[in-house]
Amino acid sequence: MKSYKQQLLDLQNELISSHKAGQEGTKTVTLDQSSVGRLSRMGALQAQAIALEGRRRQELKLQRVKTALQRIESGDFGICPRCGEDIDERRLDFDPTTPMCIACAQFIEK
Repeated sequence: MKSYKQQLLDLQNELISSHKAGQEGTKTVTLDQSSVGRLSRMGALQAQAIALEGRRRQELKLQRVKTALQRIESGDFGICPRCGEDIDERRLDFDPTTPMCIACAQFIEK
């Protein structure tokens, strides 16, 4: 359990650092034609959209990390909330933020 907690804390710190570093790419794009050409603005808008999507994904991953840490603290980590069975250790090794066993996750995806 300690190794999962440390892995999650490291991931949380990495995501927070990355989030702070990536804030520059999500700033509003200037639409002043005298300083930036149309194609440059289009490229900047596309880069901004990509940065915003990356930020959204990081925020979702950070929320999953926080939830997994809460499950560790409450003693529910590694137990599927849907069926109550233990989550396979190999699944947790691959992604310690996973909330469900493979059978329940596959059932929900259908």
